[in-house]
Amino acid sequence: MIAIDLGSNTLRVLEYDCTTRKQISEYEKTVKTADGLVQYGTINNEAVKRVISAIQEAQEQIDFSSSVVRAVTTEAVRRAANSDEILTQIKKETGVTFEIISGEEEARLTLLSVKHRLTTLQHASDSFVLIDIGGGSTELIFHYANETISKSFPVGIVTIAQTHETLENIEKVLHKEMADMQIFCTQVYENKGKVNTFVATAGTPTTVAAMKLGQNYETYDASKINGTSLEVGELDIYLQKLLSMPFEEREIAVGTGRSDLIAAGILIYKQLFSLLAFESCIVIDDGLREGVALEACLSLH
Repeated sequence: MIAIDLGSNTLRVLEYDCTTRKQISEYEKTVKTADGLVQYGTINNEAVKRVISAIQEAQEQIDFSSSVVRAVTTEAVRRAANSDEILTQIKKETGVTFEIISGEEEARLTLLSVKHRLTTLQHASDSFVLIDIGGGSTELIFHYANETISKSFPVGIVTIAQTHETLENIEKVLHKEMADMQIFCTQVYENKGKVNTFVATAGTPTTVAAMKLGQNYETYDASKINGTSLEVGELDIYLQKLLSMPFEEREIAVGTGRSDLIAAGILIYKQLFSLLAFESCIVIDDGLREGVALEACLSLH
């Protein structure tokens, strides 16, 4: 089957074998879906063209014709005033039908994939908090032995970077922007107790983990990223390393057009260490796309 996640920044496609539970092939492209969304409330034509072009490129690399395709999209399209018309245009030009899913559904499917990955890594923890820092939203998912409490917040790397423009500005307002997250974390901990482990997925944590392992955007290897541990102090080190690179080098390190967003993401990530009261975090590459594939496989069998 083929699972597609159209996020606020990235299009991620996965071809997955339901029988062997193995990934066959994957495709990923920065499409900046949410570009200009903060200012205009709509997804612009250039972003739609980038999305369509990326899907068509994925279709050249992966055979969509013989597979069940499940495509989901998240915060940027949830928020856009023109979501229906752009999804109609994408379907007309690519044949792919996207479903807009809620923040709660996004959290549930992401948790499904991360739990699956933690099991394969034999990383047993009876309670953990999972953060998913996206382009348009951040999901906080507290998983206890017999209960999951999650919430989606409209704070993401694209929206924060485009609203506040400079890292200095972001640092000034981040505490306020993330105040609702702070309240939510405090309430969960008061009611349920602190979790044992901190887990992070999505582009910012995986990019920092890749820098730690000496990988760049081209040499990125998800199998090595999964299970990598990051200390809170390392975030400053890799942020400074990123900012001190010449522009061309930065583009090679983290991918074309991503460095400003990753820098904003690192500030959000660092704040989450503080809110959740952790010094270290386990990074997992699997996310929404893999959760969509796992669930689709369950429904096919």
